[in-house]
Amino acid sequence: MNFSDLGLSPKVLAAVEAAGYTEPTPIQAQAIPHVLQRRDVMGIAQTGTGKTAAFTLPMISLTEKGRARARMPRTLILEPTRELAAQVEENFNKYGINHKLNVALLIGGVSFEDQMRKLDRGADVLIATPGRLLDLFERGRILMTGVEILVIDEADRMLDMGFIPDIERIVKMVPFTRQTLFFSATMPPEIERLADQFLQNPVQVAVAAAASTAKTVDQKLVKAPRKDFEKRAVLRDLIDNASELKNAIIFCNRKRDVATLYRSLFKREYSVGALHGDMDQTSRMKTLDGFRNGEISLLVASDVAARGLDIPDVSHVFNFDIPIHAEDYVHRIGRCGRAGRNGWAFSLVTSADDKYLSAIQSLTGDDVEWTGEKAEFEARDKKPKRRSKKPSNADSTDEPAQAKKTPAEDETPKKKTKPANTKQEKKPQRSKKRDGDHDDGPTPQGLGDHVPAFLLQSVR
Repeated sequence: MNFSDLGLSPKVLAAVEAAGYTEPTPIQAQAIPHVLQRRDVMGIAQTGTGKTAAFTLPMISLTEKGRARARMPRTLILEPTRELAAQVEENFNKYGINHKLNVALLIGGVSFEDQMRKLDRGADVLIATPGRLLDLFERGRILMTGVEILVIDEADRMLDMGFIPDIERIVKMVPFTRQTLFFSATMPPEIERLADQFLQNPVQVAVAAAASTAKTVDQKLVKAPRKDFEKRAVLRDLIDNASELKNAIIFCNRKRDVATLYRSLFKREYSVGALHGDMDQTSRMKTLDGFRNGEISLLVASDVAARGLDIPDVSHVFNFDIPIHAEDYVHRIGRCGRAGRNGWAFSLVTSADDKYLSAIQSLTGDDVEWTGEKAEFEARDKKPKRRSKKPSNADSTDEPAQAKKTPAEDETPKKKTKPANTKQEKKPQRSKKRDGDHDDGPTPQGLGDHVPAFLLQSVR
């Protein structure tokens, strides 16, 4: 099947051909005809399958006729992150090259004045994050009564970021007769409820099982120690020995870990950049441009980059931290192996990540192989625990193992080393009075058996 078989306008087909594409992806082949027929669509597809073009191409064809009025956009696309919103804008600029569409981007970290000027001219396509859109709406700078097409993209990410109340509020502002396109990579029960609430007799398009991973990505698990500096050493060893590594994205769960890992790699002269939500928009875009252009080969990022990047040549993904939400794993490894290319995803697993790893495997159904010697890394995990609990005066290696079995055995050598005197015998009694939770005896009334001497003196 070719793009010419989908019913797109000649101008859109010319732009697609100029971009170098001839055959649509499965999600595009199934969704585009229904969108052109003005049907509500619920699309389920894993990341990296061309989901963005599945709604941008037919929207450009549908908006060829007509003109937007001031402060009244004709179409509205809601995105969870600034990077993903900017990515959608790039798609409209690329495929709408033969059209004179006014595209407005409403995201945080950018001047209000520039955005309001675009709205005043009239926006055929409005791409926005929920927070900035509601902010301008409350200022009276935008009206939603002219919206013909509403797109809710990455709905599961909206749920994770707490945007669902804002989405429900925005949906009530747009006309009831709108066309709604609802896209998500995973379909938890809460998202299904929202789809039933927002869509009218939708056509469901699913090109892959919900929460499935791309088959072009070779996934590996690596046992890593819990100590941060040892874990970073394991990561550096993976980077140095990775085959066919062009560039890579390294994901961390927390922003401060992104900064720490970036400094560690930069100190060792790796070509590295950092990306997280606390950075200003100018720095974020500069870092992304450097990564796209090949000026930076390693990008340390939080989950803000898990869905907002469309860089076809990413060869590797390293999960320095196992994601807390299993759905984020699908989007992280989806940054590599895009457009039919091969990709490699390595996840560093510590002893504290067992429950998160189990959730990922039960969600995706993938039996990911381990690489490296697990026993070697497990031994590293146990050594810090043994040293912290047992003094270094033991003669044999068996004694520390026995001392770790029960708390009672840990207390035995401590009691033998204490000299027996009256002062030391009173210490446990005073500690019991301070911590009543560990006292098995009855709770004393008043002062108990001890009465201060000054209270026994007769009153004059």
